[in-house]
Amino acid sequence: MGDRTAKDALFAEFAAVGKALGSPKRLELLDLLAQGPRSVEDLARAADLGLSTCSAHLQRLLAAGLVATRRDGTRIWYSLAGDDVVALFANLRSVAQQHRPHTEPARRAYLGPDDTEQIDLTSLLRRAEAGDVIVLDVRPGPEYAAGHLPGAISIPLEELEDRLAELPEDREVVAYCRGAYCVMAHDAVRILTAHGRRARRVTDGVLEWRVAGLPAWAVAA
Repeated sequence: MGDRTAKDALFAEFAAVGKALGSPKRLELLDLLAQGPRSVEDLARAADLGLSTCSAHLQRLLAAGLVATRRDGTRIWYSLAGDDVVALFANLRSVAQQHRPHTEPARRAYLGPDDTEQIDLTSLLRRAEAGDVIVLDVRPGPEYAAGHLPGAISIPLEELEDRLAELPEDREVVAYCRGAYCVMAHDAVRILTAHGRRARRVTDGVLEWRVAGLPAWAVAA
């Protein structure tokens, strides 16, 4: 029979990861870091957190082994400790979606009505290679710079209405963003169709592509 104290110590290690995940804001930080490395300042702005509060959350994630750091001069950059952390977060979302009854209403409230057409990644890549569509990345610029689909144009969502003229009118636009629970591609399609453009969104996004290890993913130099 195994030693009880040793077993308790082992399960305490597992629990440390669970405890680190037990905060909506820390989960949001993992979601942001799934897009690529970010500085503390960038993460604080993106998550609508004060700098000290953001740093405290990141320290909890670091202590649990879920993120890594590097220093660039006076700035600290964070990244996920590995793609297995991306998979852990994706599985957590799936469990909530499958087993918590309030998750789906919360998802609909955030993403809005089901009023946008979709396309899967395989079909998108085939049509993009044939030159039939414009691939539009509507995430913030730093996330595009960290990695994007080959040939994708970067127009952050908040700039889209002012930059519509940059998109050819004779081709359909397909927008993508952070992942299946990201609202930006939904809103981009709503903006485009409101201006008479043909537009769809990809069914998933960067987070799911990282989990799948898809070769279509291109990391910028």
